[in-house]
Amino acid sequence: MSLILSRLSKLRLGKSRRSTLPLLLSNGFYSSLRKTFLGKLVRYNINDKTTIELEKKVRAELVYNDLFGTVVTIGASNGWVATLNGRDGVLRLQDDLNPYASYTDPRRIPLPPLVTLPRCQTQIVTNVSMSSSSPDDDEDCVVAVKFLGPQLSFCRPAHSRYEWVNIRIDNPCFFSSRVVFSKKEGMFRILGAGGHLMGSWDPQNHKHKIQRLRFKNIPDLTKTSNELMDSCCTYEHLVESVTTGETFIVKQYKKTSEIDKGVAKMKTENLMVFKLDDEGHAVHTRDIGGLVIFLSMSEPFCVPASSFPDLFPNSVESMDSCETGFVDLADYYVVTTISPNAAPYFIPPQNID
Repeated sequence: MSLILSRLSKLRLGKSRRSTLPLLLSNGFYSSLRKTFLGKLVRYNINDKTTIELEKKVRAELVYNDLFGTVVTIGASNGWVATLNGRDGVLRLQDDLNPYASYTDPRRIPLPPLVTLPRCQTQIVTNVSMSSSSPDDDEDCVVAVKFLGPQLSFCRPAHSRYEWVNIRIDNPCFFSSRVVFSKKEGMFRILGAGGHLMGSWDPQNHKHKIQRLRFKNIPDLTKTSNELMDSCCTYEHLVESVTTGETFIVKQYKKTSEIDKGVAKMKTENLMVFKLDDEGHAVHTRDIGGLVIFLSMSEPFCVPASSFPDLFPNSVESMDSCETGFVDLADYYVVTTISPNAAPYFIPPQNID
């Protein structure tokens, strides 16, 4: 069995270690003592395409939700995965899939029982976002959970009185959107469907603002390209560069390539990047400099290619449950592979002791 989970790593003093993405969970075996199915974690180096099998073992239920059905992995942020237990309904943060976390003593942080607002639901989660990578000892770390529908919930796991703060979002354009944390602004942000509105929520006082976005410099496309993109589903991603302070909106156009056992497998046909300024102008660009953008079921992020040898600058790497893709922005060169990914989560660089 295999799981593809991705990760980049950095040394604590700011120098870069060779990038190691993705991670592969393989060589599964059954443990009669633990009464659980386990697998070894394998680190994959994207630079030279080599793998290193680690001694660390993790529970297979973290990635094979459809086989076990008890624990569902609902997202990943800052090196942690978030799971929802079907038996007790408890949302937990876990570092089991982090190869630099403890092999023998994985951290698992249970969060308070979820509270459902009137006319909302808390069974289907859009994604999870965190303001830092230390939810266990940083009292200022905020976990945000975006549910399908109007509800957005915040929690401080390390706070002495941690509890959920629940917010109802009135505008339906945000109901199916994902939440991301902006380190630049210190706020959680959500793009509305279509990308024309952006909501920002302050985790300190929970005040929010809505900003209208205006797309500019949209390229002229051929009739064939327009017809193709009109037939696609559009996914909007909000991405912030920690190194340059820039913010980007990525529009990803995907179309059904095949239907396997009743499940549609989507393929990326095109992708556009817009640079967003403080006034809400989203200007189309084919040049993001030396950055590489990573899109997955985790929070999107970008890194300078120069910090990780052999990464391609001015490009986008993407991964979801059935596709792995690469886009060269300069000439819109798109390469995709249709294959199952049990855990399609890129994990951004972290400080490693």
